[in-house]
Amino acid sequence: MHLDGDAWNDCFDSMEREAWRLETLPVYTMPQEAEKLKRFLAGEKSPDDYTSAWMDEVRQWASEGKRVGRVHVVTRPLSDYLRFEFEYYYRHHVKAGEDIRILDLTDRENPGLPDQDFWMFDESKVVLMNYRADGTQINRELYEGDPEPYRQWKRIAIAKSVPFLEYVSSG
Repeated sequence: MHLDGDAWNDCFDSMEREAWRLETLPVYTMPQEAEKLKRFLAGEKSPDDYTSAWMDEVRQWASEGKRVGRVHVVTRPLSDYLRFEFEYYYRHHVKAGEDIRILDLTDRENPGLPDQDFWMFDESKVVLMNYRADGTQINRELYEGDPEPYRQWKRIAIAKSVPFLEYVSSG
């Protein structure tokens, strides 16, 4: 079953404890980001007081005792998009309370994680995030099988990754 609009938003609205994501791509092609990405590539940095609707949601969930986290699997050199994502989103989202971690596979083997992006809600509901090779989203698909492999991949990803701020401060 594909999830759009209200059905997709309901995944976040109905979570009781946690939303967690595995990101595997070096680029996500989002039309609404095109202008901001262009400015970043021209040398613009995001303002220190940057805020967004996502950050407001993360803060709200945190105030309700809920967690939001992700691990992004990367290799160096980082793509232009990843450098943009780090500058415009991640550095601000961690301040809002999102647990963002980086798993750099440049000098090591993949510890067994899939090449499939997904969100997992309360370790029971899995939504597969399907993309074209250029990072354009195709759809979001509710996974109807056993969520146990996804719980295992989450544990592996967290254990093998480092917090975002630690990653960027180490160069």
